[in-house]
Amino acid sequence: MLTATRMFSPELSPPPAERASMMHVLVIDDDSAIRSAVAEVARAQGYSVSSADSADTARAALKAHLADIVLLDLKFPGGGGLPLIEEIRTLYPESVVVVMTAYATVSSAVEAMRTGASEYLTKPFNMDELSEVLERASERRHFDTESRRLREKLRTADGFGPLVGRSTEMERVYRILAKVAHTTHPVLILGESGTGKEIVARTIHYNGPNASHPFIPIDCGSLVPSLIESELFGYVKGAFPGANRSKEGLLATAGAGTVFLDEVGELPLDLQAKVLRALQEKEIRPVGSTQRVPIRARILAATHRDLNAMVEQGRFRKDLYFRLNVVNVKLPALRERAQDIPLLAAHFLERRRRETGVLHTLSDDVLRVLASYDWPGNVRELENTIERACTLSSGPILHMGDLTSQLQEHRLQSQRASHAGPQPAAEPAAEILTIAELEKQAILTTLRNLHGDKLTAARLLGIGKTTLYRKLKEYGISETAEFDGA
Repeated sequence: MLTATRMFSPELSPPPAERASMMHVLVIDDDSAIRSAVAEVARAQGYSVSSADSADTARAALKAHLADIVLLDLKFPGGGGLPLIEEIRTLYPESVVVVMTAYATVSSAVEAMRTGASEYLTKPFNMDELSEVLERASERRHFDTESRRLREKLRTADGFGPLVGRSTEMERVYRILAKVAHTTHPVLILGESGTGKEIVARTIHYNGPNASHPFIPIDCGSLVPSLIESELFGYVKGAFPGANRSKEGLLATAGAGTVFLDEVGELPLDLQAKVLRALQEKEIRPVGSTQRVPIRARILAATHRDLNAMVEQGRFRKDLYFRLNVVNVKLPALRERAQDIPLLAAHFLERRRRETGVLHTLSDDVLRVLASYDWPGNVRELENTIERACTLSSGPILHMGDLTSQLQEHRLQSQRASHAGPQPAAEPAAEILTIAELEKQAILTTLRNLHGDKLTAARLLGIGKTTLYRKLKEYGISETAEFDGA
């Protein structure tokens, strides 16, 4: 029996209190009152805490006990905060650095972020602000730990057959599949487009007693009704114009194998009646024939539609629904099992490595964005995204600039939301801007704040350097143009 294993996702990471209990915080500040206050808040949240009042004592503290989260002032004796940040990022890259300072200038904030800080806290701050920053930092630390573990592994045998996932939702699916695979009953597979319904059907077939027999998929939504009927039941010579020879139907050709009716909800009512008769009587009548042919094939069916609603509307036969729905398997949407996203991504990367010989890995930023996106196209969309990123990437590590514009926009929206905080009721906007105009504003504003530092701007915006230069060219701005601070 497979057991569920916790994987990280924004929705399903450990509770804050449980996460805090596993982490150590180092507070670096030459003001003893601030050190005591920050330490008190951190301990109240469940963190273990140590403190330091200078760069030298901070180095000693880090050697004695690796810190998961470091909160440090930018101004203190012994060289200041920026050199220490660089040192921490070099020697202890797993640590999440949060900067505290009373010198709230854009340049100091940007410099701290460029050096390696993840959060920026301006003095004086209240305890609620500190608590929120600690929680975000601990979540980031946990996420980065999980992502590194997955990238090192870069492959998984966890799942059921070709299915990948260790979430509770997928464990339920595996338990059903383990039971129905060894029977010959019809199974109805439900789920949104892209969730892997055909993979589930193949898994049932190839893990069953008749795996050596054919598996024959039929897409009921892509064929006209007359073609579906002749494909399923076959026809005799002369049954219709162009029928120059007899053809055996797939239900008979499959023998003791499996016929998979994909998008069965698209079948017209008259053809539904014929499929029902074939299931009940275990025989078919080819088009144009008076003779009946026995069949032994197992029927698996799938649909993204709500068949219950279609039955109530008279668009799907109730008796066929009950005949197909002996057992049903409901596949969760990818957004409902977000903790499986890193595992699926690693699976697709490993498969591509086997095909091309090129090993790609995901940056932490990319993995965070993949895990927080809704994925309307489900697993199929994720697979295509990984394939596209690998194709466009200029190196072995996939960065934000390699992802689709939808995912890059999602990241920007998430960043705006996380930094906006509670907002008063918005007044009616005087002007509605397009996404392209908002993107232009974001790029130009960032460049002004950074005094034209294009490499840092590209990194903070989550786009590639080449993309930034291309955008500037579209805006009619020279690569050598100067940007004055806002």
